[in-house]
Amino acid sequence: MQLSPGQNAPVQGAAVTVAVTGAVDLTALVLSEDGQVTGDADMVFFNQPAAPGVVLRGTELAVTLGGLRPGAVRLALVASPQDEDLTFGAVGSVALTVTHDGGAESFAPTGLSTETALVLCELYLRNGAWKVRAVGQGYASGLAGVADDFGIEVDEEVAAPAAGPASPPPPPPPAPAIDLAKRPTGAISLAKDGSAKIPLTKADRGSLELTASLRWEGRSKGASDLDLYALFIDEDGVEHAVYYKDQGALHQAPFMQLSGDSRGAGEETIRLIAGRHRYVLFCAYSAVSNGAGSFFDYRAHVVVDDGQGSQITVPLFNKAKFSYWVAIALLDFTDPGGVGVVQVEKYGKNFSEKRPVLHPDGRVEMSKGKVEFKGRE
Repeated sequence: MQLSPGQNAPVQGAAVTVAVTGAVDLTALVLSEDGQVTGDADMVFFNQPAAPGVVLRGTELAVTLGGLRPGAVRLALVASPQDEDLTFGAVGSVALTVTHDGGAESFAPTGLSTETALVLCELYLRNGAWKVRAVGQGYASGLAGVADDFGIEVDEEVAAPAAGPASPPPPPPPAPAIDLAKRPTGAISLAKDGSAKIPLTKADRGSLELTASLRWEGRSKGASDLDLYALFIDEDGVEHAVYYKDQGALHQAPFMQLSGDSRGAGEETIRLIAGRHRYVLFCAYSAVSNGAGSFFDYRAHVVVDDGQGSQITVPLFNKAKFSYWVAIALLDFTDPGGVGVVQVEKYGKNFSEKRPVLHPDGRVEMSKGKVEFKGRE
């Protein structure tokens, strides 16, 4: 059911899923009868993805109505641009869908312009029954303005006071205010088929340098020569590769560069400029001992680092043998709020020299690409 502003509909069942589409972040505020939070813990957003009965996973919110904190009778569902420098007029269309046992209700506001945050819908308890209502209330003061309206104290920089006469010691400082700035991810390792997002500001795109390193260990017997490939699509939709035969350039096309060709256990690193490509696929190639032994045996993995506190390790989990190729990690720059790092782990057909193919939409196909043999033209 498509809701119009102010329209409501009943919600059936205790399990509710809220999903948002568009280049936006989703936030939920857990509210009491007075329409206010009881504390910072009632705000569920990218820096604080869980509260009793509410869990945020990317752009999807899982709500267990019976699991909300005592006194909670309303949830405000808020969208804000992933790129904090943009307004909704620049972001374009956005929509929110609430799915429950009785079906699904959606709301897509129109006529957006200078807003930097929107209360799209609310879930509320009335006469013992939960309902969803379309709201569409816009804010020009961003997520901080919404938070302040509902009783959240937002962390802001305060100028130091001018020097003056000595005064009595100040009272103890209040509890720290909630931080709405997107923080680095820190050092994390992805699960199989997992993903993470490194925050990128508008200023970062086209300037911030990222590194992606293939790291591996040697084997007790035999050689240990793995090769790092970066596959990417240019502006004309043509696939290219940076690897040991074409090591690229960092500050001109293709805006990525391989550090060199390691012939034994160790590391190969590609540096790239964030936002110069839509997708970049990192693969490893090995024809050591005619493909015998798995990439897992080498402890092969890719580490993506932004130099600003985000370091994502992308490991392998499968012990498949006799594959010359493995696609390990995909970087997705299509999200304006950050770069997605995805654990891919797809293997080529046994004994096939055909490298992977990266399509313009980010799809990956194995054993469909060019054939080259190391040391030969």
